[in-house]
Amino acid sequence: MKIIIDCMGGDNAPLEILKGVMDAKAELGGDYLLVGHKEQMETIAKENGLDISGYEILHAETVITMDDDSMAFREKKDSSLTLALKALSNGEGDILVSCTNTGALFAGASLTVRRIKGVHRAALAAILPFNPPVLLLDCGANVTVQPDFLPQFATMGSAYMKALYGLDNPRVGLLNNGAEEHKGTPLQTEAYQLLKSCPDIHFVGNVEGNRIPFDACDVLVTDGYTGNVLLKTMEGMGKMFSGRMKGIFYHSLLTKLGALTVKKPFMQFKKDFDAKEHGGSPILGLRKPVIKAHGSSDARAFKNAIRQAMKFAESGANATIEELLGTAAPAGKE
Repeated sequence: MKIIIDCMGGDNAPLEILKGVMDAKAELGGDYLLVGHKEQMETIAKENGLDISGYEILHAETVITMDDDSMAFREKKDSSLTLALKALSNGEGDILVSCTNTGALFAGASLTVRRIKGVHRAALAAILPFNPPVLLLDCGANVTVQPDFLPQFATMGSAYMKALYGLDNPRVGLLNNGAEEHKGTPLQTEAYQLLKSCPDIHFVGNVEGNRIPFDACDVLVTDGYTGNVLLKTMEGMGKMFSGRMKGIFYHSLLTKLGALTVKKPFMQFKKDFDAKEHGGSPILGLRKPVIKAHGSSDARAFKNAIRQAMKFAESGANATIEELLGTAAPAGKE
């Protein structure tokens, strides 16, 4: 398997990206195509004791920044993201991982790698770290959606959870402000009826925010604006809880002694809610796998994003999505 890496996107590029790639190579194997400014990467690698001489490098003169708009990949034709997307589209690799800004990656992937035929809009998905886990989509790519997008999100999310988590019949919930069928805006009420009549999914109805952690569903669908607010709130809550618990444990000598007895489960709790452990979010509905890693990824987070990308590519989820949605109407205009 060959993984294409956008080495210049993100807050900590290219150093942490290169470290993550080398850690992934050692732990997970695979071949890599590094896309970025060759001289800059080689200089930084040498300064930090990294040997990237054995890696294939595709030189990119410029970079798409977090401040660029979503169509910057068209203007910056020699950027690392633009060249990486073209390489994936041309079959020079099997998967792509990037930390670049979400809008540019999503738009670039949709228009360069292209969507699976029949998919109206690709969706950014993220695993919520509950027990069992919940796949949330869309979580930031499509700020506004049409009601008929959500059944496709549900189908794609179900295929992903079947392939990667072994669920036979994933339960799909619609994020809403009430459990009753008539609750929500026109988006929710119309989407509810479409989801209820969709034969390819196991729809369990509306899911309120306070029910998400308690095994209400396996796949949770919503618009990208709401999904992103939910995801960022959860990330913040996880950090807050970890910090508060740490403060309690270190409050006194007695609490420090007590902390020793729960150190292992506490560390697991902290790990579960650490975004770095989950690495990245797949963009579902594209012809080839693309993973959006967190913009502030360090080496550990990026290594885990590569791990997720490899699992996605090996899972066969894309083939299932194509089988389920490929006979639908041609993909809508961006």
